[in-house]
Amino acid sequence: MAFTSWSFVALAAGTVLLYYWTPGRWQWLLLLAASVVFYAAGGWGSLCWLAGVIAVTWLAGLALGRLNEARRALPKGDKAALAAVKRKKKAAAAAAALLCFGLLYAMKYWDFTVDLLPASLGGRLPRWDFVMPLGLSFFTFQAVGYVIDVYRDKYAPQKNPARYALFVSFFPQMVQGPIGRYDALAPQLLAARKLDWKDLQFGIQLALWGYLKKMVIADRAAVLVDAVITENTPYGGAVIAFAMVFYCIQLYCDFSGGIDITRGVARMLGIELAVNFRRPLFATSLTDYWRRWHITLGQWMRDYLFYPLSLSKPFARLGKWARKRIGGLPGKIFATSLATFVVYLVIGIWHGANFRYIAFGLWNGTVITASLLLERRFLAWRTALRIDQASVPWRVFMTARTSLLVFLGRYLTRAPRLLTALSLLWTTVSAPRLGQLADGTLLTLGLTAGDLWVVALGALAVTVLEFFQERGVQVRESLSRRSGPLQWLALAAMLAVLAALGIFRAGYISSEFIYGQF
Repeated sequence: MAFTSWSFVALAAGTVLLYYWTPGRWQWLLLLAASVVFYAAGGWGSLCWLAGVIAVTWLAGLALGRLNEARRALPKGDKAALAAVKRKKKAAAAAAALLCFGLLYAMKYWDFTVDLLPASLGGRLPRWDFVMPLGLSFFTFQAVGYVIDVYRDKYAPQKNPARYALFVSFFPQMVQGPIGRYDALAPQLLAARKLDWKDLQFGIQLALWGYLKKMVIADRAAVLVDAVITENTPYGGAVIAFAMVFYCIQLYCDFSGGIDITRGVARMLGIELAVNFRRPLFATSLTDYWRRWHITLGQWMRDYLFYPLSLSKPFARLGKWARKRIGGLPGKIFATSLATFVVYLVIGIWHGANFRYIAFGLWNGTVITASLLLERRFLAWRTALRIDQASVPWRVFMTARTSLLVFLGRYLTRAPRLLTALSLLWTTVSAPRLGQLADGTLLTLGLTAGDLWVVALGALAVTVLEFFQERGVQVRESLSRRSGPLQWLALAAMLAVLAALGIFRAGYISSEFIYGQF
């Protein structure tokens, strides 16, 4: 059930209406029923996979909860018993993680693995022909995060399987996140609520803004991108670069627009989902960019992969060896940089089974490591040149530099395969053919001049809005303080633009959300 379909709009609107008519103690059951309906629309097979992940992680949580209680009941001096409980906890958590990630591997990466094997071996192995469940990566990470938190005794496990199922399957966030944490999300899902007009107002505004970004900007930009970024593209480097700029616009408006819809629908229900974007357009370094882009995935990787890896005994020994044998700054950051490489490699692989995603992860890991190695020299240059790091020109430079690094990395995420990405990048540099930007070629790529202006002005509107947000302006709060007629006028204007330039424009067909494929 696509977010841009009338069926989803009907489901969301119906759920909001019924939610506030339902007695408080039953409201969470209505949300669970809506979530089942949403996921069942994608096929009963997918619903079975979701139920399997829910069952495995719920049972693991119960087992870990009992072991945590047993550990607390043991005398502190009974080291043998404490060690035995710890081993059982590790076994239970590892079993749940292996089962869940094993399913994820089978669905997303098994066929890729078979293709890499020699024909004599790969030809004997069966291929995975099942359709991948909607949002598999997102709900798997969310469920496994819960298991790890219970393993760490961060909170007690949820004993009611239906209540836990709602946490994993809450329908607005199923397609592309954000990846929630149990202690932040579950209490909101299970709470009894009364209608708050501010929640309803802000939710509608946020959802409409998401639909505008997706249906007016992203889906329009996708037409040109799909026409240019192909195998053996006939266009010169300037058109390819132009299409990649449009892809960056498409990707951001598609993904952040989908998250805005998700958070908007949840806010209408009085539920505040985690922020997943914090104005990445204004990042001043690649590290800063990843703190602002897909925030909940980055936080998941930080808490459940980077810290356990970098603070582990093997990495401590590796760091000690590097400081002694390599020395200097490289030796000091060797272990941490290796952990960073692993994290970005996993993030790359998380996006899909393709060498271009592996290269994307390595690209980010390499740039971030290089920035650490060169940081002292960079600071020395800035001091020697007497550059004020708080000045506007310096911030513009840092932002432009970061945008260029992100732009180059996007060749890897958009091209159909790694060799094509490298070929497109080489053509961009070696054969720009700038004349194609002015000889009418752009108008043969599926968009009219009016469409190009809509994308450009839409991207500008998003940038200006986020510029004010970056400066601390609370846009929706500011609008809420205006008169009622002005607020209704703003909503009416958003609906009019969405209808005229999105829903009812000639030949419009909404595309799938890009991150819905992950």
